[in-house]
Amino acid sequence: MEKFIINSALDMHLHLRDEDMLKLVAPLTSKSFSGALIMPNLLPPITTKEALLSYKQRIKEATKEDDFTPYVTIFFQVDYSYSFLEDIKDEIIAVKLYPFGVTTNSETGVSSMDVEILRPTLESMSKLGIPLCVHGETKGFVMDREKEFLPIYESLAINFPNLKIIMEHISTKEAITLLDKYDNLYATVTIHHLLLTLDDVAGGMLNPHNFCKPIVKRYEDRDALQEVVLQAHPKIMFGSDSAPHQKNNKECHHGAAGVFNSPIALQLLTELFERNGKLDNLNTFVSLNAQKIYNLKPTTKPITLIKKDFIVPDVYSYKKEQVVPMFAGKTLLWSIE
Repeated sequence: MEKFIINSALDMHLHLRDEDMLKLVAPLTSKSFSGALIMPNLLPPITTKEALLSYKQRIKEATKEDDFTPYVTIFFQVDYSYSFLEDIKDEIIAVKLYPFGVTTNSETGVSSMDVEILRPTLESMSKLGIPLCVHGETKGFVMDREKEFLPIYESLAINFPNLKIIMEHISTKEAITLLDKYDNLYATVTIHHLLLTLDDVAGGMLNPHNFCKPIVKRYEDRDALQEVVLQAHPKIMFGSDSAPHQKNNKECHHGAAGVFNSPIALQLLTELFERNGKLDNLNTFVSLNAQKIYNLKPTTKPITLIKKDFIVPDVYSYKKEQVVPMFAGKTLLWSIE
């Protein structure tokens, strides 16, 4: 039977939520990943050291059966002091910036992306060597929001040349072009932006479980992302942006944005890379690039993928929590041994 080993897989953009949802979804990542960068957009968001340490402990408790490292982040505020950031520097991997109201639980995000308003916190981060992760979207027309945000990325890169800036879940070919223009810009790419287009959300019957922000785009955007990822571009790393929501909060008239893909991400990536004859580059995309960009030394954790059909469950459940995964009910070509 054909096999492929992924060593020390890293998910550099992951939502774990909290309470019972955390207990449901966290083990579905920790089982196969060595570590993950955890988003801070809880309710309320994580903005204090106490909240940060408490959340990290809850994650460790939920994943205690596995060898797994949660790389936690804190929610960006314009008034973080140098002393505060210095105090928490060793506890966090990055600070996550959300523009106001652009995605789930971002109502306390930054209301202005003016460089001078952001400067105090960003200068402190730059001096301390703390990376900045950004959800890069405006509130314009939904298909253009990332493209409209690119000049803001450019302004940040120019004004803070020593600040490592990660463009999260890029979804357009224009973002790839910008990535190579500045040494301090990096990016994560999701599995759903690599495989889906808007047709998979609304081209036929509406599929709320493929609805996310940034929304999946056009075929040319998907193909451009595939091209650079399959070549293991050194500034791009895997970030699932796996974002669980209760089933009844997706299948309703105000469906929440977020694709849940953690349990099938490695299988889908293996299938994509194998189909294109690029399996030799998969470990670089899903582990080595993140190690270099974030200066990580994850534990050695080999995961064996086998060429065997895997039927994606219709739903994952824990107590009252029910989450429908991407590609629910479909058959994948690879399984985790």
